Amino acid sequence: MNEEARLTAWVRGRVQGVGFRWFTRANALEIGDLSGFARNTDDGRVQVVAEGPRENCHRLLAWLNSTDTPGRVDGVTEIWDTPRGGYQGFAIR
Repeated sequence: MNEEARLTAWVRGRVQGVGFRWFTRANALEIGDLSGFARNTDDGRVQVVAEGPRENCHRLLAWLNSTDTPGRVDGVTEIWDTPRGGYQGFAIR
């Protein structure tokens, strides 16, 4: 059983101005069946919201925590919830 989930992640480090949101979107699309967005926050973090199968959300989270990301990730804070819907694809905001 692969239930639907909502992942909200805040990524800290050198993640703005390095293509982080673009690569996050590309990875979400490659993983497939995810909708949501990636956006810069005023405090220098990137917020990622992804909805879809829990396993796919975990795959995106694993990538966010990996050394394969652009820039430098110092840490990721995550919150899991039930999907709210309303997203068309995966956007960069």
